[in-house]
Amino acid sequence: MLESIWSDLRGVSFSQGWLNAGGIPTRYLASGEPDKPPLLLLHGTGGHAEAYVRNLRAHGEHFRTYAIDMLGHGWTDKPDMPMEIFAYVDHLVRVLDALGLHRAHISGESLGGWVAARFAIEHPDRIGRLVLNTTGGSRADPQVMSRLKELTLRAATDPSWEFVKARLEWLMHDKHHVNDDLIATRQAIYSAPGSAAAMQRALVLQEMDVRVRNLLTPEDWGNIGAETLVLWTDHDPTNPVEEGQRIASMIPGAKFAVMRGCGHWPQWEDAVTFDALHLAFLTGGNIDRWTAK
Repeated sequence: MLESIWSDLRGVSFSQGWLNAGGIPTRYLASGEPDKPPLLLLHGTGGHAEAYVRNLRAHGEHFRTYAIDMLGHGWTDKPDMPMEIFAYVDHLVRVLDALGLHRAHISGESLGGWVAARFAIEHPDRIGRLVLNTTGGSRADPQVMSRLKELTLRAATDPSWEFVKARLEWLMHDKHHVNDDLIATRQAIYSAPGSAAAMQRALVLQEMDVRVRNLLTPEDWGNIGAETLVLWTDHDPTNPVEEGQRIASMIPGAKFAVMRGCGHWPQWEDAVTFDALHLAFLTGGNIDRWTAK
């Protein structure tokens, strides 16, 4: 079967819309009935809401699920300022307020996890359960930072098919998961006016001095009071499994699980496993079968 975003959404009741998030036009994809518990899904650097299209069906059965384009990303507004972690946290607060939500479960991948973790520290009364999926925010590895910056800037400033594809393939252990529809979606976003400049402003977190002042300290991780799952993969290009274990060890009561055969986007590469694990945690079920030994 041909893989595409529309094949992922076939038969799924979902909507696309824009919020006025405290003056910031913000785009989202949503699924699930409005009376279900709210869940927000946050993508990584250079990403967009489509990172979660393979998960909207399963999560919409249990939650009012929102995958948003974060500040300066996707089709959300692109402010003329460097985007550090507190800017994303402020935007997340505005999104919740615009949705009329005081509290929600939050799951973030990479940059999204970094933002979600900081949000959980600064606004503990506004978060339910927390999932940190191959999260950033714990280390400053010059080699990883340089590679991420190089691939993203190249794709954003020259959004050719080849360069956008290379950026997406970096996320995956199995490169065959990068299908034409995903490439075309990101190519359209990176080709939009202002996108290249926005990516440059987002990539300040790959500059050593900026990154270091935004990192979460052991004390910060220890101040996360939400029930937390740290989810890692065995082929993550940003950090080894041991780093995920270290993060989980600093968060009181955190659970830790590893998905096999995946890179930086486990929710895309193995949506079936991700959905089962993710939903088990978010609904208070047993995740022992996925827990790393």
